Amino acid sequence: MLGVMDEFSLILNMAIVLGAGLAGGLAARFLKQSAIIGYLLAGVVIGPHALGLIQESDEIRVLATIGVVLLLFTLGVKLSLREMIRVRRVAIGGGIFQLLTTTGLGIGVAALLGWSLPEAVIFGFLIAISSTMVVIGMLTQRGELETVHGRVMIGILLMQDIAAAFMMFILPVLGGSVGNLASVLGLAVLKAGVFLALVLFLGAWVVPRFIRRVASQGSRELFILSGAVLCFGGAFAAYYFGLSAALGAFAVGLLISESDFAHQVLGDMIPLRDIFSAIFFVSVGMLIALPFMAANINTVIAIVVTIVLGKFVICSATARLFGYGGKAILLVGAGMIQIGEFSFVLAELGLGTGAISEHLYSLILASAMISIILTPFAYSLATGLSTRLIQARALRPDTAEGAPQSVEEVAKISDHVVICGHGRVGGNVAQMLRQLQIPHLVIDLDPAVISSLRDRGIPCIYGDAGNREVLSKAGLKDAALLLIAMPDPMAARLALDHALRINPQLDVVARVHSDFERDFLRGRGASELVQPELEASIELTRHVLCRLGLSEDKVQEFTNNWRRTCST
Repeated sequence: MLGVMDEFSLILNMAIVLGAGLAGGLAARFLKQSAIIGYLLAGVVIGPHALGLIQESDEIRVLATIGVVLLLFTLGVKLSLREMIRVRRVAIGGGIFQLLTTTGLGIGVAALLGWSLPEAVIFGFLIAISSTMVVIGMLTQRGELETVHGRVMIGILLMQDIAAAFMMFILPVLGGSVGNLASVLGLAVLKAGVFLALVLFLGAWVVPRFIRRVASQGSRELFILSGAVLCFGGAFAAYYFGLSAALGAFAVGLLISESDFAHQVLGDMIPLRDIFSAIFFVSVGMLIALPFMAANINTVIAIVVTIVLGKFVICSATARLFGYGGKAILLVGAGMIQIGEFSFVLAELGLGTGAISEHLYSLILASAMISIILTPFAYSLATGLSTRLIQARALRPDTAEGAPQSVEEVAKISDHVVICGHGRVGGNVAQMLRQLQIPHLVIDLDPAVISSLRDRGIPCIYGDAGNREVLSKAGLKDAALLLIAMPDPMAARLALDHALRINPQLDVVARVHSDFERDFLRGRGASELVQPELEASIELTRHVLCRLGLSEDKVQEFTNNWRRTCST
């Protein structure tokens, strides 16, 4: 009976967290704010320090951790290893510079507040780390993940995540529970090296073959399951070797990004990511103790101002020192002013080892919450300010050299026909277009088809054309026409809706199998609709009438009239 009650309690907590997140997100969007702010405030309201609908729950924390892992995994799949290599200089050098200077700032502020040396060092560690969840969530909502400033922020964030793993080894030393710092760090470096070697081996030999083998089975369920296995397998491996689980998920995602199956993996995992990400932000809001914040408001405000202004200056300076200009300087600074989710983990570890007090722990949580809430406002302000400065010629725009490049080479063609589905119908159309030397690109969910097309040098993308992430890589904004040749009516509907959201002026020709589907797609914006069964019957009738002795002109007139009658 107790097990049943525990199971019901988890279901009830999930319902409350997701319901509160939905309400908070809708309210925030209604006020034209980021949904993240709504999630955080929803957590404050339902948490143990307000309405008390949910007390502190280990299950919710686990679900929140899953959200972090999924977010980093999908980020790795979405990005390209080649694109990340392009920002390696600012990611490594800039990341180290930002970590050292921000940690130094934290130590200086803590010393002025009269804290002990271990508390000062830990405080410096905690404020040096920004929130991967907040930054990526914000960039995703604004469509800026692949911009110059987006890649710079992601590079620095990844360096912070690596540093956070080493900080986890240092904190017990500061708390006095572990003695030799050199041996602890040496062991950490050794574990990180073993994990990196394992990832490179699996990425080169195991992961591509594994995904291709699963995809060849033609089972959508198994393909989704394989993506989840790789995600959480990478996360566990990193955790086992003493690194961040989220960092492991990102590494595996980055390896998948180089495969033909990346877009479909991303499209399948995004719904899971969004649900668990919402749980994460609500869980963060639940940690905030409003009575403590009210009683220590002056100290909290002083810490928040120091963090926000200090990190803005340091992160902006980092971007500038490593050769970035224009609005990237302001946006990198404004986007990284908050304290991150890994700081919560480090703070809990510091509290458990006795390195920091309960009072400092609560101050960090309160300051982190406020800095996270301020981030979308600061970023919007920086965006508007940079735009006005560029218009006033007080700030130069980003150079073309730093402009984001397309991750998918096939999307570089323009004025092309995008063919969704390369079966008997779509394959014949593609063959005729190729004969006429009309540029075209194929989207198909059959790995054998994609492999064959790639061998022949035909531009193609593996994935479900009914998935927005897959369609977004097909260059629809520059396409001449979209041909939906898939037999699945639901996939055709989704492909049409997503394509017209990407390019509302796109000319769309679609294959349909019923009068209802024809009328439905016409109402959704399709330009031309073709029923293969109708066309086959008309062609058969044409042959019959010709063989019965009717003239070609008479037959053509009759079949054209019949086609018009059936199409209205």
